[in-house]
Amino acid sequence: MGEEKWCAISAEDVFSLFGSSPDGLSNEEASIRLARDGYNEVAAKKEHGPVYRFLKQFASPLIYLLLIAAVITLFLGKYADAAVIALVVLANAIIGSIQEGKAQNALESLSKLLVPEARILRDGVSMVLPSRELVVGDVVLLEAGDRVPADLRLFYTKNLRADESLLTGESVPLEKNTATITTGCVSFGDQKNISFAGTIISQGQAKGIVVATGNDTQIGRISEFIRESKDISTPLLRKMARLSVNLSVVIVAIAALTFAVGLVQGYDSVEVFMASVSLAVAAIPEGLPAVITISMAIGVNRMAARNTIIRTVPAVETLGSATVICTDKTGTLTRNQMTVTQVYAAGKTYILTGEGYSPKGNFFLDGSEVDPLQDKALVETLKAGVLCNDASFNGTDSIDGDPTEGALLVSGLKAGEFYLPRKDVVPFEPEQRFMATLHEKEDGSRIIYVKGSPETILGLCISQFDGKDLVPVDTEGIMQAAEQMASGALRVLAMAYRNVPKDVTGIEAEDIDGLVFVGLQGMMDPPRNDVTEAIAKCKTAGIRVIMITGDHLKTAHAIAKKIGIESAGAMSGSDMEKMSDEHLSERLESVSVFARTSPEDKLRIVKLLQKKGETVAVTGDGINDAPALKTADIGVAMGLTGTEVAKEASDMVLADDHFSSIVAAIEEGRDVYSKIQKVILWTLPTNGGQGLSIVIAVLLGITLPLVPLQILWLNTVTAIGLGVPITMEPKERGILKRPPRPPDESILVPLIKRRIVFVSLLIVAGAYLTFFLKMGREGDLAAARTVALNTIVFFQIFYLFNSKSMYEYVRKDLLSNKYMLLGIGIVLSLQLMITYNSSLNSVFSTAPLLAVDWLMIVVVSSTVFFLIELEKYLYKKHGFS
Repeated sequence: MGEEKWCAISAEDVFSLFGSSPDGLSNEEASIRLARDGYNEVAAKKEHGPVYRFLKQFASPLIYLLLIAAVITLFLGKYADAAVIALVVLANAIIGSIQEGKAQNALESLSKLLVPEARILRDGVSMVLPSRELVVGDVVLLEAGDRVPADLRLFYTKNLRADESLLTGESVPLEKNTATITTGCVSFGDQKNISFAGTIISQGQAKGIVVATGNDTQIGRISEFIRESKDISTPLLRKMARLSVNLSVVIVAIAALTFAVGLVQGYDSVEVFMASVSLAVAAIPEGLPAVITISMAIGVNRMAARNTIIRTVPAVETLGSATVICTDKTGTLTRNQMTVTQVYAAGKTYILTGEGYSPKGNFFLDGSEVDPLQDKALVETLKAGVLCNDASFNGTDSIDGDPTEGALLVSGLKAGEFYLPRKDVVPFEPEQRFMATLHEKEDGSRIIYVKGSPETILGLCISQFDGKDLVPVDTEGIMQAAEQMASGALRVLAMAYRNVPKDVTGIEAEDIDGLVFVGLQGMMDPPRNDVTEAIAKCKTAGIRVIMITGDHLKTAHAIAKKIGIESAGAMSGSDMEKMSDEHLSERLESVSVFARTSPEDKLRIVKLLQKKGETVAVTGDGINDAPALKTADIGVAMGLTGTEVAKEASDMVLADDHFSSIVAAIEEGRDVYSKIQKVILWTLPTNGGQGLSIVIAVLLGITLPLVPLQILWLNTVTAIGLGVPITMEPKERGILKRPPRPPDESILVPLIKRRIVFVSLLIVAGAYLTFFLKMGREGDLAAARTVALNTIVFFQIFYLFNSKSMYEYVRKDLLSNKYMLLGIGIVLSLQLMITYNSSLNSVFSTAPLLAVDWLMIVVVSSTVFFLIELEKYLYKKHGFS
């Protein structure tokens, strides 16, 4: 039955059809249906499999060149050379496909951590479950900011509007209701009593019964027809691809020139052709993009282990250059476990003891314990906080619902039990800054309880309850008490009520006026234990922390001081409204605390910071935070308290909502970029040395120090055995002590360019030196070439240790990378095989070496290690980069 049928059936008939009720299915029935139907997931994308990834590795101009060369050498009778070229191509394809597969699998596994959740009723009890565990007949609870988890037939709505642009293309949120439609309802826009999976609740509250899940939903049916697969691509990978193409063009041109010069110099045409092909293979870093992809995949996994789930891979790169973090206060910098510590009623301030959500605690007035039930104004203040409340106490020192409402609930429980049946509610909306509930009293009359910001509530009050009578509102005294609470880092809410006639059955926001003020409740959300240290790390790392919160100005400023956020005062949203962009931009230089802000204020701050050249990370959890999250360079959503809208708009999600997890993610992001730089730092100079040794020989018309087959072997063995392990390098010490990387920084920083030239020339000089020394001593060309071959390998090994850090000296952590040591061991074993195995000697034109040869090789090649370490010392000492 399609949704066009469900909207024509009353909600009562739907419940009857599914054997359900407004209180939800029984747990037993839900389990039976789940076991029968399996997980109800929307059809997932079919990612390309291993065969596709393997074949994809051949789609490269370089590979085409190598395959042509293999065919030509095969016809020329150079079977060994043809076989090695084929092995080079095959090895590159296998390694590339494995690495790309690992990266894809890493991202897929992380996406499973972001399973949308739904709040449902089962056996009349509210609970939160993964959306994939919903079954037909379940009752789902919705509120502003939620993403609808399944197709629902609505049976209760309150000011409900939904953004259904995903299905209809209509950007304006649509009003929803529960009325049965009997005039036909074919289009989505006409189905007012259906809430569709994947759409977003933009306003109000609702309850609905699940009528379709997974592939049976409207969005699920669409996904059956639209299956798309996206390659892993990021700005950095695209930069690397362009770099590889540019290098390839230059190197192929050099190879063609080498071939032409070789023919003029009198080289054998086949030999010089193979040498030119070998030059291209040796010099072009064909495996670099694949190695970078796996580096980022490893980084993504490490971030997940530190409670940061990356939704978009480019965020891994951007994290390394973050200069500003604009963060919420509640739940991010603080524990998000509010505790009421002060209550103001009838001109008196009571102190409450107890921590967290435990209902145990006492009331003190002027240092003496008192009975809270003896003060009627205090009782009404506590009662308002309990009844005008959507949280629930589960009896285990924890609450379900908003932490602020949980604190009010617990403060009331410390005095006693308060209950009146609720008849209607005006949900809290940021624009109105209050919540109201309608209740029926014991005598049948009705009362409205309201809570909200002190400024808002006082603006709606016409009198005040002093414990005995209604008196004029003492606005000055109340605001003075509120400011005193706020200056102590307390969040302050005001309580009020209004008696209404028995015939009042519903309330709207417009009805909330003419109230009676009863009191204030001040609550503390203490900073997290690790946040002060995390902010100190940000300072060391050159990252500025800005607090943007909806809390009271004094509360925000007090918390900021406590945790170490430096700010020249604090600024409110109303202050910002009076400023031009130019003036506010100037104030942003010194002010780092913004309170009583709106989502528009947050977005404005982010844009101005970006205009100043900052790379901005922004945290958010609500539907109204989505614009700022989208605009920021890095949008960070809260995993525990964040709405689905916030998560969808973000680049990364904090699984634990801790600010320290953002700092940990920045550290991991810097580490990922550092590893990518190290891969380039090692690859380009060593490839350059291999290729340059051929070019110089051909241009000077001297004997080639390596035969083409040896070059092909060298490139294959070292690229895999030595290049890949760099991605497993442990995190460098002090990575957070460096300044943020400029976002427009070139991949080839000056240091890398300098190393390419210096190390390439050093490798070539060392290879020719050992080659001519061996030739001069013995006159054995095969042995001399074997010495040159092993010299280049040892140069690459020693330089690999230099590449463990671009700037720091290699000290205690010289042997810290076990994968690097394993790779070196494998490469050396293979080199010994082709040096001393007689069968391989004939294939690779090598010869056994003497002990003195190995000593010469080690002495010459080790010079690169000491010279590069000396270079680090000199440049660090003199402040160069």
